[in-house]
Amino acid sequence: MTAAWHVLGAGSLGGLWATRLFRAGVPLHLVLRNPQRLAEYRGAGGLTLIENGASRLYPIPAELPEAKAPIERLLVACKAYDAQAAVAEVAPRLAKDSEILLLQNGLGSQQAIAARWPYSRCIFISSTEGAYRQADFRIVHAGRGQNWLGDPLKRQAPPWLADLDMADIPYSWANDIMDKLWRKLAINCAINPLSVLNDCRNGELLNHPEPLRRLCCELSEVLRACDQPGAADGLEAEVLRIIEATAQNYSSMHQDVQSGRRTEVGFLLGQACRAARQHGLATPELDELLDRLQTLLRRHGLPAD
Repeated sequence: MTAAWHVLGAGSLGGLWATRLFRAGVPLHLVLRNPQRLAEYRGAGGLTLIENGASRLYPIPAELPEAKAPIERLLVACKAYDAQAAVAEVAPRLAKDSEILLLQNGLGSQQAIAARWPYSRCIFISSTEGAYRQADFRIVHAGRGQNWLGDPLKRQAPPWLADLDMADIPYSWANDIMDKLWRKLAINCAINPLSVLNDCRNGELLNHPEPLRRLCCELSEVLRACDQPGAADGLEAEVLRIIEATAQNYSSMHQDVQSGRRTEVGFLLGQACRAARQHGLATPELDELLDRLQTLLRRHGLPAD
């Protein structure tokens, strides 16, 4: 019998993982942040997943952070800026030799959690799956992607990856997980801020090839300075490919700003700029982009970090 999973965060990716694991028969509990949220979830009857136009309701058991059952495997699927506080709420329940799976954008939150709870094995995840929240507890699976999982400290793959096979969750165990995370961070830094500042769909960024080229050049320098040469190779070509493939989409950061939600800028572009400073790199394009983006966020009444 596989160990039970606990999923923190019932948003797009957390809901996508939870519904697929639950329908495969994997023991699972959602952890919702407060009694009001739990009541709303129970009122909805569970999580609804919409795939290929068809919807299905999954009555996944849910509980509050202070529930008593020990947690052996915790999937943290909330935003990067909420992740550490969310884990802290359930930390007294973490079993000996527990595992924490971190499904956050950017970098910084994963390292902070791994340092704060060193007796849990922290597994970092980089995902390209397409999903969005249509409404509370209604998740649309918008495109099948890939999930790379890895542990920067321990390369041995865990046996519970069989749960992902049963749930038809696409994945690869990555010995070079930091390479995957840095690569995704750089791609997000090249696309998301420009899409916000130009208030445009991704495809319209092809009208601004020179800023993209300069950003990719600086981002590649940062990646190499951080000992991630593989993440730097061919960065501009991949950024252009992704822009073309998602031409009609609005970036996640653009959607956050338009919806008045806090962005993850501090864990994406902010992280890239901090890494550049730590290595003594001059990155005028990245610095100016961060400054312009933070100015726009403040104008919208949103946090700039």
